[in-house]
Order: sequence, then structure tokens, then C-alpha cells
Amino acid sequence: MAVAVARHAPFAVAVLGGAWLRWTAQRGYPKGLWFTGDSYFYIGYALSPYPSPSKTLGYPFLLRLMEPLHSLGSVTALQHLMGLGVAVMFYAVLCRAGLPAWAAAAVNVPVLYDAYQIELEHLLMSEALFTFLVAAALTLLLWRVRDPRAGPPWWAALAAGLVLGYAVLVRSAGAPLIPVLLLCLLVRRRGWRPALAFGAAAAVPLVAYAMWFHSERGTYALTTSDGIYLWGRTAGFADCARIRPPSHEEALCLPPALKAERDAPGHLIWRSEIPPHVLYASVVDPEANTALRDFAVRAILAQPGDYLRAVGDGLGMAFGTHREPHPTENTEALYHFPRSPQFFPGGRSWGGGHGTALSDAMRYGRTDTPSEVVRPHADRMIDYQRHAYLPGPALGALFALGAAGIAVAVRRRRAVLMAWGSAATLLVFPIASADFDYRYVVPSAPFACLAFGLALSSGWAAWERRREGRRVSRSSGSPGSLPRGTDRATAP
Repeated sequence: MAVAVARHAPFAVAVLGGAWLRWTAQRGYPKGLWFTGDSYFYIGYALSPYPSPSKTLGYPFLLRLMEPLHSLGSVTALQHLMGLGVAVMFYAVLCRAGLPAWAAAAVNVPVLYDAYQIELEHLLMSEALFTFLVAAALTLLLWRVRDPRAGPPWWAALAAGLVLGYAVLVRSAGAPLIPVLLLCLLVRRRGWRPALAFGAAAAVPLVAYAMWFHSERGTYALTTSDGIYLWGRTAGFADCARIRPPSHEEALCLPPALKAERDAPGHLIWRSEIPPHVLYASVVDPEANTALRDFAVRAILAQPGDYLRAVGDGLGMAFGTHREPHPTENTEALYHFPRSPQFFPGGRSWGGGHGTALSDAMRYGRTDTPSEVVRPHADRMIDYQRHAYLPGPALGALFALGAAGIAVAVRRRRAVLMAWGSAATLLVFPIASADFDYRYVVPSAPFACLAFGLALSSGWAAWERRREGRRVSRSSGSPGSLPRGTDRATAP
């Protein structure tokens, strides 16, 4: 017992430090932090659930379950526990993979101590829940990682599929994770049974949500907003002379004056003068969504080099040495702990009901002040965030080492591929389908850490096998040993 306690002591200390930082954030911002627009949307739809054409409602479902508490602080506290839970799950997987406990603890340091991870957990946003659910699904699939020949049992794959299916309802950008992990399961010999259980279970929450969406909006879908986001991704480089779209889509090309402004896609799509808003009464109507998606796909196929260059620019910002004001300076500022209470706009309904951002926040939290800043705790988090975060080049190094691990970690290749594939999908897909945003980068980091740790575990296991071989060799050649095949009873 004492040996086990001593073995896990470094991680226990690390978790306590991470918990203390999150407790400081709770004291500094007891009502949580608000992301302009999105947080208001989530609270509004938690109060009045109704399928939205722009976002799935997996996160508002959780908020609705917690609404009887009338405590904004309880939501952020739960999200911080989820952040700690991700580190605990990945630590357990790495220990089961054979990595020394101290090394498994070190690999999880960015998960526990990155200030931007902590700030994102404190925002009333879906990322903390989404990251936790994906981590839980991956933990279920990797629990038998010690044996490279054993995949997950069918029941674990089924549970992982259900969890990941719900994660897609929290953030629809997680949808590509299902085929990625499904392929990873299928590459294993006799992996069809867990793969079938995983795929069927993942479909259950999605089909149920699509049926609800159809009952209210007349079309089977999770959202009808992917078209405008993909249009924004391609509008900056789309050239109608090269695309040659059908006549009803020609007007979707961005005018030269707007193209010359080089506005970020994440900001461009909200401007009232862009073609989609001029042509359609609502860009999230099914017909408009189909046309916008079709135009964007034509642009990608006609100009693949320009599209890859745009995605590459986003990855360059993710791995850059300093943070860019992208998509706008105001948006990037929302990922920093603020010095003063946040402003709530009035006169507009952001959710399924008729309340404004302020009235919905007051109703949900039963408070007249839904944003508070308490010193000196807030000042401590502000100072901490200046210095303690995972730099872009370090994140890039984690991705590079994880990719190298896929090639060299023979006995852990499938496990490393699962973790690295999840990290890469979470990072690349939002950039490729919408725009670069730092809140899309942060959730990928824990999975990059896991991939790196699993690759290390393979190297550690190989080193231990060589060390054991040398020990046995020395033992067999020691004075007190006998040559192989000698009968001790007949030896002189």
C-alpha cells in the first residue's frame, strides 16, 4: 500500500496544484466567464429547449439539468472537475500502458496547468464537456492498451460509441472522430465486433437528435449551418472564373472590394453585406445551406491549392510563437481572464425563448450580477496566464513526436494512432470547415499529450525488455549458474 501511494504521489501533487488553480479561478470569477454570443445562446436554449439550426444542443441539455441549482458557479465548478478528470483518465491509461508513474504525471502537466485550458473550462461554453466526453470514449477504447494484441471488448466499444455520439451533439465538429476511431478499430485483426458495436452505438444519439430536429424543422439533420461556415472558409479565395458555378450560385462569389479586405472567415460570415445575407432571408434555411455548401465544395475542388494554403495558415497560427488577434482582436481577448465584469447586451433574444442575454443570465443564475470579478484572486489568475501556458511551438513538437510514435511504436501503434488521430482531427477539422480559432486549438492539446505519452510507453517497454534480457544474460553467465542443458544432479 505504501509503495502504491509513493508511486502515485507525484501525480497526486500535480492534481492538487491544478485543483488549487481552478479553485482560485472560481473565487476570482464566481459567476463564470461569458463568451459573447455563444454563451448567451447556450443559456437561452437551456431555458427553452428547441432544435436550433445553427448549433446542436448537447451542452444546453447539461445546463438544463443543472438549472434547478440556479448557480452559474456550479456549472464552472463541474467543468473544472471535468478538466481534472481528463488528466486522471489519461494518467490511468498511460500507467496501464507501462509508462512510469512519474513520467505519466509529467505528460499530463499541460492538461493540468495550461492557463488557457483553465480559462476555457471557466467559460460557459461547450468545450470542457466536449473534451471530457471524447477523453472518456478514448479511455474506454484504450483501457486494454497493455496487451498490443487485445482490442477493447465489445461492451467497452459500445459504451465509447454512446459517449462519443453524445459528444458530437455537444460540438458537431466532433463528427469526424467517429470514422477516425472506427477505422482504428478495424485495422486490428478480428476488430469487426468492437467496431460494429462502436459504430452502431455512436449512431443512436445522432439518429435520435436528427429525428427530433425533423419533427420540429422538417428536415433530417443535426444543424443546417455547415454551409455558411464552409462558404466563409472558401470565400476569400473562391474565383468564379475558375469554379464556373451554376447560374443560381454565381452571385455567391465575394465581390472584389470585400475580398480585398482579407477579413477572417470567422468574422466575415457575420457581416450583413456579404452575398449569402443579401441573397437569402436566412442562411440557415435548408435550401440556402445546401447552395452554400455546394458552392464551397466546388471552390475546394477547383482550387485545392488555395484551400490547403488557407488551412495551412490556420495550422501555422496554432503552432506559432505568439498569439494572433484572429478572427478578431475582441474574440481572442475573450480567452483571457478579464480585469472587470463583462457587459451583457440587451434588446435581442439569443436562445429559444424571448429573453435577452442579460435577462436569461439573471433568470438562470437567480442573480442581478451574472458577471463578477473578485480581487485579489482574479489578479492571480491574470498574472498566471501571462506565463503558464503551452506555447504553439511546444504543441507542434507534441504533434510531431506523436506522429513519429506512430511509425516507431510497433507494440503501441494502434493506441498511438487513436490518440494522435483524435488530436489531429480536433485541430484540423474546425480550421478546414470554418476558420482558425484558439478555442478549437486548446481541446486538441490533451490528446496530443496522450499520443506522446503512449509513444513513450512503447519506448520504455522496449528499453525494459532489453534491460531484462541483459540481466538474464548476466545471470546465466554468473559463477553460480550452470550451462543450459546441464543436469544439476550430474554436475561435478
